[in-house]
Amino acid sequence: MPLRSPLRCAVFSSCLSLIVAALAALPVAAADPGCRDGDVWMVSTRRLPGICGVPARADFEVERRLDGRWVPADLTELLAEPARPLVFFIHGNRYETSDAKVQGVALARRLGSQSSSTASPRTIVFSWPSQQQGRLIASSRDTYRRSYSDGHYLARLLGDVNPAQPVAIIGYSFGSTIAVSAIEDLVEAQHDPAHGVAPWVGRPGRTHLVLVAPAIRADSLAPRGRFASAAAGIDRLTLVINTRDLALRMFPHLEPHMGTDALGAVGMPSRWLPGGVEFAATDAAGIVGRKHAFPLYLESASLARRIASGAVGGLADE
Repeated sequence: MPLRSPLRCAVFSSCLSLIVAALAALPVAAADPGCRDGDVWMVSTRRLPGICGVPARADFEVERRLDGRWVPADLTELLAEPARPLVFFIHGNRYETSDAKVQGVALARRLGSQSSSTASPRTIVFSWPSQQQGRLIASSRDTYRRSYSDGHYLARLLGDVNPAQPVAIIGYSFGSTIAVSAIEDLVEAQHDPAHGVAPWVGRPGRTHLVLVAPAIRADSLAPRGRFASAAAGIDRLTLVINTRDLALRMFPHLEPHMGTDALGAVGMPSRWLPGGVEFAATDAAGIVGRKHAFPLYLESASLARRIASGAVGGLADE
């Protein structure tokens, strides 16, 4: 192999120096508003036990992202600005806390570019115990069952939100069960004061629900479905399905005695919703393909725009 001549090495070194200098002169990513973290918080139930109903109180772990770091906070701080729209992001199966935080920050950046409100939205990552433990199918069944408990916890949290405060909930995969069951709890609260939360139906603030590749029963929002009453508690439903998603095809194995497809795999008709509820549905199969991963939806400009506009578009007036 021929050795490089001193002249060629000198030329290469000179070119490399010029490239490094040129890169150093470029503006840093933080100077781009699209790369700012936004107003991002986390509420975690990972240390809380499973429950069968809305608790009177819950000892949530709360953190806030400041200057690129996560610092301890509390619910009083979180709910201190009733005019600011709240956007809850609920992750899916096999998430560690760090995964939920990273994707929550990425989502917040997308939301900030779509909000038309004078007050930028506050993004809240709802982190719940979905990390894999043991074999995949058995762990997924346990996580699926746990998601119902976390729906009750989310209802407790939402029950403390100012009725006039606009709220959007983005549920991904199993997170959709948490989102829908929480809204059902809040709707049922008007008939059962024992829930201990303020009624959700008729609240002055708008409620937008975005379900991305939802791993819940396909008939969940049907007139006689498991979460039929939840439809009365929303003003808009944005549904993003993926008819090619391989993970969603495994959903019937979670409830083998039911044999029901996932909503995220087959979709639903608009006639299942009350007349005043806005509805939009998109099939992401041509973009995401067979994979089941929320980052793929955010990496697509069109899908990220659909998710963000469904959540915060028109959520609050100028």
